[in-house]
Amino acid sequence: MEKVENNFRDRIGTINEEGKRSWVYPKKPSGRFYKYRTRLTWFLLLFLIVSPFIHINGNQFMLFNILGREFHIFGQPFWPQDFYIGVTAMIIGVLFITLFTSAFGRIFCGWICPQTIFMEMAFRKIEYWVEGDRGAQIRLDKQEWNSEKIRKKGFKWFLFFLISFGIANVFLAYLVGSKRLLQYVTEGPLENLSTFVALMIFTGVFYFIFSWFREQVCTIACPYGRLQSVLLDKKSVVVAYDHKRGERTQGRAKFRKNENRQEIGKGDCIDCSQCVNVCPTGIDIRNGTQLECINCTACIDACDAMMEKVDLPKGLIGFYSEENIEKEEQFKLNPRMKGFAAILFVLVGILSGMLFLRSDVEATVLRLPGQLYETKANDMISNVYTFKLINKTTGSFENVNFRLMSHEGKIESVTHNKIIVPEKGLAEGTLFIVIPKALLKSEKNNVEIGIYNGDRLIETTSTNFMGPRSFR
Repeated sequence: MEKVENNFRDRIGTINEEGKRSWVYPKKPSGRFYKYRTRLTWFLLLFLIVSPFIHINGNQFMLFNILGREFHIFGQPFWPQDFYIGVTAMIIGVLFITLFTSAFGRIFCGWICPQTIFMEMAFRKIEYWVEGDRGAQIRLDKQEWNSEKIRKKGFKWFLFFLISFGIANVFLAYLVGSKRLLQYVTEGPLENLSTFVALMIFTGVFYFIFSWFREQVCTIACPYGRLQSVLLDKKSVVVAYDHKRGERTQGRAKFRKNENRQEIGKGDCIDCSQCVNVCPTGIDIRNGTQLECINCTACIDACDAMMEKVDLPKGLIGFYSEENIEKEEQFKLNPRMKGFAAILFVLVGILSGMLFLRSDVEATVLRLPGQLYETKANDMISNVYTFKLINKTTGSFENVNFRLMSHEGKIESVTHNKIIVPEKGLAEGTLFIVIPKALLKSEKNNVEIGIYNGDRLIETTSTNFMGPRSFR
């Protein structure tokens, strides 16, 4: 009997005893937490769909053009040269999720993750609308293929394909830009066949995930669920079943009218299985915290609704820590959480400094390899350099010039024409730096160069200047 009760520990909730896929038919959720999730979902979906089509100062609000090596975050352009900022931001994101998981479990998965949002708030809603609730779906799948089943299944799959195609287009707008996407649409698929083929492949991937793979993404493919085992502890607040109240001394039992369950020793759990039926990953929350649980709170709403019907206190399932249930202790930050928070605070400060000090132009001035200095008239020493200017803004710089800031001397461009750096582009060339020999203190001298657009300083950089070994 013990083996049957604990068989959930031997396999995930979507795999049966034979090792085959156990299809999950979750009951349509309802309740206060579901309303909160729905409102948050509408906001996140609106943000996801609209973001690529908003432009600020000519920059797309959100763009991740990997092939073009161009990234826009909240309308601010970033380039491969800003890679260190991106790495720092990614570390902060991972650390934040780690800290949040240590404190509140896998709530990110149930409330914010795009996989859950699309699955539960889009595709699942269509399934409820076309096929009905849990019982109707089970009956439909068991019945023979007749006109009703073909009509409902075909219509559902068609809608799934349309939404998958729409999601693929939105993601394409993030990757290549919304303006280029609209251009592709205007020109037609035959003019952009390779892009259209890639779009259909991604449509097929999304369709496969949301029509068949579903919760397996969260329980099998996503590594985040596995992290719970090392991130959670007895102080972590997760969606949990209050087993002390639900079981008491006699365990759970079916509800009977005019029965004082507390005096008899029966738990408040009436074994209605509503928390199991509503779970989108097919687990029984009464077995404790499991890796499949995404903290979607559907079981809380279902249990509270049943408790209200049988006139028992709500909260049998809720946000609890193990210490909260066992010892009735309130949530406190443990040393590990404090350590994560301290590191996160430092990294956020570093990232803020990086963003504050980030310039609109990145300049690189390097001595031409293999070239020595040249002595000119009046004891002037000349070095030849190559320069590269990268414009990170959406406006061009029409009159760029170089000036020495650390030494008296001059900088001469090889072309002698004014340097123009186009928007989101670069300018390259060759220049000479000429400094009087008397101002050189050693063989290698560090010189600071100012890059100006007209008379406005837009960036500073430094380089090495070679001079004679001996000085008088």
